[in-house]
Amino acid sequence: MIVLRTLLGTELRRRRVAQKRTLLDVSTAARVSLGYLSEVERGRKEVSSECLAAICDALGSSLASVLNDVAHEVAALENTTVVALPTRNSDSAAA
Repeated sequence: MIVLRTLLGTELRRRRVAQKRTLLDVSTAARVSLGYLSEVERGRKEVSSECLAAICDALGSSLASVLNDVAHEVAALENTTVVALPTRNSDSAAA
């Protein structure tokens, strides 16, 4: 069974480690406790959208790019493909 919080935590940790940053550095920048960020990265805590946005911002990543990478991982585990959704601008172009 795919646990979204685990995949999300793994992606956040991957990005933090790739930047050679510590948990303390990112937790301070995101204004979340070090322990909480550690739990999120390990997939033990569900993260709110507001907290996730703060962590993404602290990592210099957009929320969309993090969620996109997680969506691709889910698709790979489900052996499916991610289908791009139309943007809101395409709705107004059709009118």
